[in-house]
Amino acid sequence: MVRLKNRYLLVNILYPELNYQPKDPKIPHVVIFNQPTTGSLTASALVKGLRAEVAELFGDYGAGAVNERLVVKYLSNATSTFILRVSRDHYRIAWAALSLMNRVPVKDGRSCVFRVVRVSGTIRKAQEELIRRSREMILKAQREMDEQGDSTLKNIFGKIEDTVDSTMAVQMADRSDTDEDENELSDED
Repeated sequence: MVRLKNRYLLVNILYPELNYQPKDPKIPHVVIFNQPTTGSLTASALVKGLRAEVAELFGDYGAGAVNERLVVKYLSNATSTFILRVSRDHYRIAWAALSLMNRVPVKDGRSCVFRVVRVSGTIRKAQEELIRRSREMILKAQREMDEQGDSTLKNIFGKIEDTVDSTMAVQMADRSDTDEDENELSDED
């Protein structure tokens, strides 16, 4: 029996709108760039849009080559990420079509960029990479928030200058134990 060989493409949907100004300036840029996708985007709409793009770019040959095993295995609108399964021999055609798509394939879809992050032979490796990248993005957003918080404090209070060393300003005195203290304790018992 012949095993059908597939490739799994991990794809991010990015929204690099340069003229977009967020309502809240405290939102990190990484969050703005990786916005959630509209809820009307489904796996079937994504496959339909990708098949149309392949047919437009590569004609009947491309449509026939990719059409058979093109499936969205995972789609997350919250993280704007999906895993696409395609035949091993023709994954480059699907990759090229994704690279040239410039809108989310739904009615009145926003302009976007489809970025292929990883090509894998197994879905497990694609999922591991997805988890790793999600954690990395969360940490990056937290770092940006911390940096913005530090700059906000500097704007409010100004730069703090260390004119006096805090260890020199405070003198510590340690009272030594004497025999008198020990005698007082023993009398109380």
